[in-house]
Amino acid sequence: MIREAMPRWIAHRGGGSAAPENTLAAFKAGLKAGFTAFECDVKLSADGVLWLLHDDTLDRTTDARGPAAPWRWENLQLVDAGSWHSAAFKGEPPASLDQVLDFAAQHRVWLNLEIKPNQGQEAQTGEAVARRVAQWLADQPSAPRPLLSSFSHAALQAARAALDALQSDVPLAYLVETYDDGVLEQAAALGAEGLHTDWQQVKPAVVAAVHARGLKLRAYTVNEADQARALLADGLDGLFTDRLDLPSRL
Repeated sequence: MIREAMPRWIAHRGGGSAAPENTLAAFKAGLKAGFTAFECDVKLSADGVLWLLHDDTLDRTTDARGPAAPWRWENLQLVDAGSWHSAAFKGEPPASLDQVLDFAAQHRVWLNLEIKPNQGQEAQTGEAVARRVAQWLADQPSAPRPLLSSFSHAALQAARAALDALQSDVPLAYLVETYDDGVLEQAAALGAEGLHTDWQQVKPAVVAAVHARGLKLRAYTVNEADQARALLADGLDGLFTDRLDLPSRL
């Protein structure tokens, strides 16, 4: 495996389309495919455990139904988060953030942890993720520093405040659907390391503008070789992909 100080290729939701998203099985699939960088979504359970889920509800990626926010971790561990993908992953449980951090420590891989708050929990979740990651990094000083990102400006503000209070240098990235000068200014004001946006927003002038502010630019979700080739030629710093075979196709 080729290891980079800041990897360009990032496995989306752990293992892209190769395994059920946001599970340990997904991370294992990504690692097996040669990835050294992984993105996943982090939210709070009803009893304060940080765990992985993209949606506000359990419907799409588990055998349970309804909003995720009321569920306690002890009950979430009994949910099947694998069968929706394929029979091979039947019974795969959701992953906790601590399990993913253990995986990162064991395999020395880089994480992009997207803060994905339940409604009304933006600041609470941002602070909780920042504090847990700062604590973990203090215990694992030689591990690659995770990057915290979010669409929620409030979550990133809370994460920034917590990191500053702890004097922790965990980096942040502002995640947006649409690029304009305003979001670049917001990212800079947050003290962010990077800006993440839809790949269709990326043009050479956008790359130049982001780099001129000293930020990295990464794009989601890039699943075609021609797209990836053009974006890298434009100077993009990182690509999130569902296609674990994509790097080998360039």
